[in-house]
Amino acid sequence: MMMNKKKVLIVATLAGLMATTAAVEASGFLQKVQGFLRSDVTVTVDGENTQMKPVFIDGKAYLPAKSEAAALGYDVFYNAKEKRLELKSKEVVEQPGEQDLIRMQGIIEDVTTGTDGSTRITVLGRGGSNWMVLSIDKDTVLTDSNGKALDPKALKPGQDIQEAQYGPIVAMSYPGQSHAAKVIVGTDHLVKDAVIQSVKKTDDGWQVMINNSVNGESATAVVLNAGKETQVVDQERQPLEFSKLTAGMKVRAYYGPIMTKSLPPISPLFYLVADTSASATLSPEAVAEFQTLSWNKLTDDQKSHLKSKKEEAEVTLTSATDSGILASTDEQKKALADLKAKGGNIVVVSYKTDQDELIGPLSLGFDSESKTFIGYGIRK
Repeated sequence: MMMNKKKVLIVATLAGLMATTAAVEASGFLQKVQGFLRSDVTVTVDGENTQMKPVFIDGKAYLPAKSEAAALGYDVFYNAKEKRLELKSKEVVEQPGEQDLIRMQGIIEDVTTGTDGSTRITVLGRGGSNWMVLSIDKDTVLTDSNGKALDPKALKPGQDIQEAQYGPIVAMSYPGQSHAAKVIVGTDHLVKDAVIQSVKKTDDGWQVMINNSVNGESATAVVLNAGKETQVVDQERQPLEFSKLTAGMKVRAYYGPIMTKSLPPISPLFYLVADTSASATLSPEAVAEFQTLSWNKLTDDQKSHLKSKKEEAEVTLTSATDSGILASTDEQKKALADLKAKGGNIVVVSYKTDQDELIGPLSLGFDSESKTFIGYGIRK
């Protein structure tokens, strides 16, 4: 009876919250957010499956009954090994040591100091491992690949985690959080926030060129060669196919430390985190280049109607399907069809003219990678 009563109370509380949503939204206290409903993650109560599905917002997991479960005497855990959220009444929670430690490999994404003085590392897992926050304290065995003891202060983003052992209890969150029993640190990799300039498939895998640091610092282009060991994930740290990477996409790349002395330098790519939610952007250098390409394509008659200077032309990066560019020659039509088929992008350069009120602005479209002219934009 007690279990049934608890279930009724949780449902009733949720129903009450649902009933007040309209009033709260009207008063301006409710803010709409975007999240991902993870149907592949199950939620269990005392080992029994439920119909609850967690919503992940900004990398954190939310359950509608989380606060109610805690108030009614439940502990909530994230089973990282099986990707399952578990609600367990306090009398049936396993004690530490009853389960084997969980193991993972990956790369350090972030290092912070906890309020208790411990060091916390966020690890991007590889080889099927999870995205985890691990707490390192005096009880953690922390060594390099040769078994030499390391000071937690030596930890930094980009370091390879050859093996981390943690658990058995993992706190409910995304990423999951747990205490690290042992961490073995390997190679230091370079870390760079950048924008993709181009992506192409090669005989050995994929090649990604990045440039333009997103924090405003000047940067030199780097060519990154990806192989079978390279991991690519999106902003939710979910696996992402190379074919989904596009020019203009913001990324954080973990590469090196080996780099050639060529221009641009070439380096092996270890891990790539891509922001698929962000709008595609172009570097200032790329904008100027496409402004010049479009200006040189214009006829004298077209230039006579312009109200925009070359450097004032609006340059945008958009999908070939949504670009509104029309090809005229057979070669251009084939190039446009190929771009649409592979989900490619077109750079659209638009000029204001003295004919805008009648037929609209003058726009020219270019392949974002090959930079070849595709056609003109639709005018009224």
